[in-house]
Amino acid sequence: MTEALIGYIETMAAYAPVWGFALIVLFMTIESSFIPFPSEVVMIPAGFLAARGELSFGSPMLDASVAVLAGTVGSLAGAYVNYYLALWLGQPFLVKYGKFFFLPPKNLERAEELFREYGAGATFVCRLLPAIRQLISIPAGLAKMPLGPFTLWTGLGAGIWVIVLTATGYYFGATTSDMGYPELVHSASEAIRENYVYIIPVLLVGFVAYVLVSKAVMKTKSDASSKPASPA
Repeated sequence: MTEALIGYIETMAAYAPVWGFALIVLFMTIESSFIPFPSEVVMIPAGFLAARGELSFGSPMLDASVAVLAGTVGSLAGAYVNYYLALWLGQPFLVKYGKFFFLPPKNLERAEELFREYGAGATFVCRLLPAIRQLISIPAGLAKMPLGPFTLWTGLGAGIWVIVLTATGYYFGATTSDMGYPELVHSASEAIRENYVYIIPVLLVGFVAYVLVSKAVMKTKSDASSKPASPA
């Protein structure tokens, strides 16, 4: 499947100067929803094309920055799809019919387990983990997680992942003279896997930040509720 997708992306690269950013938003929305679609085949070529000045603006750094923004927006849009589908359909429907939407019960159960164990922080951490990153929005919707924190933590996690992919593609675009799309995606993906250990500190820092922010918010609410009402 990945090979076929790489072929489609390679064909569409001819339209990158005009439609590149719109295509990034579209494909990352699909990738972040329940439809299996690897983000590597989108953001790595985007970084590659940006480095070579082959996107809309012809400026490597500007194109890369806008590509990251487009990829993050698309990721959020796809996450909202999962969030609202879970919110509207509910767990019984997803358990019964999820397999028809590329969501087998074991994957749904795993996502719910992670959300129960780590709370809203899982929406950040899991955006950087393979296989589970798209699904973590579903238990957030089932739990009716407030939209503000959901957007914040999902956007942060998705943004970091998009930056990693785009930066890797940008590096290959800037340092190689001739590389086809299949070789690019596979080489860049392998480089990311080999250096994945460096993402772990980001996960830890982000999760600690979530815990500290949550405690601060809870303390503020507690202090507000404990204040005596002012006399009329």
